[in-house]
Amino acid sequence: METTLSSGTHLTSLSRTTGLAQLRAFGAIIWREYLHFVRYPTWVIAFIIWPILFPATYIFSSFALAGPSGVGVTRFLEVAGTDNFLGYIVVGTSVWMWANTLLWNVGFALRGEQMRGTLESNWMTPTSRFLFLLGSGPVHAVSMLMFFLFTVVEFRIFFHLTFNANLFSLLAVFLAALPALYGLGFTFASLVITAREANAFVFLVRGIVMIFCGITYPLAVMPPWMQAVAEWLPPTLIIRAARLAALNHASLEVIAPDLVRLLAYGAFWLALGYLTFSQIERRARLKGALNQY
Repeated sequence: METTLSSGTHLTSLSRTTGLAQLRAFGAIIWREYLHFVRYPTWVIAFIIWPILFPATYIFSSFALAGPSGVGVTRFLEVAGTDNFLGYIVVGTSVWMWANTLLWNVGFALRGEQMRGTLESNWMTPTSRFLFLLGSGPVHAVSMLMFFLFTVVEFRIFFHLTFNANLFSLLAVFLAALPALYGLGFTFASLVITAREANAFVFLVRGIVMIFCGITYPLAVMPPWMQAVAEWLPPTLIIRAARLAALNHASLEVIAPDLVRLLAYGAFWLALGYLTFSQIERRARLKGALNQY
């Protein structure tokens, strides 16, 4: 009995120690990512310019297509459900940029390790591999919060744009989107391990999202087969729910169907990304390919 109790106590103590060690390692990874971020403060310039520069092309095109008297807005209202086409475009492009940068940060976290020559040495530590992928998450969240704040302020100043946002629903949308996006990010990371680059795949996904998910136009203007494909893509649900929450002050009950489907997609992509990454990472370690470019 004493031996059993002693063994059980030892295992519990070891589990706690391991858990604390993983937390300390995760904190160190976050701190490293923060130092990398503040080391190059010129990134702030991008956060100031891109929130208004990227949507500007679509916005001015919308002004042109609406006609001198704005008659095109009526048609837009019929298919989009809102006459706030500025807000419609801003929300779509902002969500796209957030999802895009998250995929890049997670998917190419290992590529940064490869380029610095630290991937193999870090992989020899007992730290969980997924902590290296998730380490940029908190820094990315803060940076994107800055991005969204700049977006709201700049469009308020230059275009007098106002939002009728339900902040609680908007937060729920972004939280529900994280599992699906991180699952996709794990898949990208797997490609980096095998192919050393995943640019082509990332660009392909970005193009599909821009065409199928309606970041600047309603899905109703697309052919029926494209609308059917769009309904199976997580970014479609993220953008639609975010627009309802940001422009129409939608409650959780209104966007609940999209959130439930988004969480289901998230569970699928997380499982797929986890299994894919685990298998490919194990194969790379056995072949000694972690330090190859």
